Amino acid sequence: MTESSIPPRPAAFSYPGHGANARIGVAICHGFTGSPLSIMPWAQHLAELGYAVSVPLLPGHGTDWRQLALTGWKDWYRSYEAAFLDLSARTDACFTAGLSMGGAVALLTASRHPVAGVSVVNPGLSFYDRRVRIVGLLKYFQRTTVPVQEDQPTAAATHDGDYSLTPLAAVHELKKLFGAALRGLPSVDAPVQVFKSRADTVVPPTSLALLRTGLGQNLAEVVDLASSGHVATLDVDAPAIFARSGEFVAAHATRISTLETP
Repeated sequence: MTESSIPPRPAAFSYPGHGANARIGVAICHGFTGSPLSIMPWAQHLAELGYAVSVPLLPGHGTDWRQLALTGWKDWYRSYEAAFLDLSARTDACFTAGLSMGGAVALLTASRHPVAGVSVVNPGLSFYDRRVRIVGLLKYFQRTTVPVQEDQPTAAATHDGDYSLTPLAAVHELKKLFGAALRGLPSVDAPVQVFKSRADTVVPPTSLALLRTGLGQNLAEVVDLASSGHVATLDVDAPAIFARSGEFVAAHATRISTLETP
């Protein structure tokens, strides 16, 4: 393997704002067992528009499943929250955004802090596998399970670390994160843009139904992605996600909350 063919190591990254949009920020969160690599093109597009963009690497991610098992949902959330608050302090209007589990983290942050808007791609709030109902007990008898992924993914591959197994303890933490995000939906006081893939075999349609119920009139837009799987930010519909989210940020950037951050 040549040096040029070595895949990039997952890491947090950020882009400073520039031009007329320099004081507008977007904090983007990656998904469960993923890394910033899955949302890097999205972040780069927003940065090219002049927005200040921050993409943290969540604890236990970008390494391996053993490290993931040592972390919990509050570790993941606080890492993203810190990145958001840092970006928010340096901008006049700040948005939260995320892919999959990152969507839940972005929504939870928006329920706890003033944001200009929220843009999420295939946000996770529920599970296909019914065994998750007893995962809190099951984790004591079965340490790991198969990866949470699509059987035939259509998105470009990323090298996020060794997640050939998924710790059930981490799945339990994911369930708790989804619960916290769901409880916080009525407190989200900002427009929310949702991109949803028709062919998503990771996050079930019930997640979107829960968003409709919990957000009410704050669900500003649902964009149907007809040609992509779960990691749509690296799939066929990625250009549409980039363009529509850029338009969403531009449309709502003047919405600066007067609420004080706790």
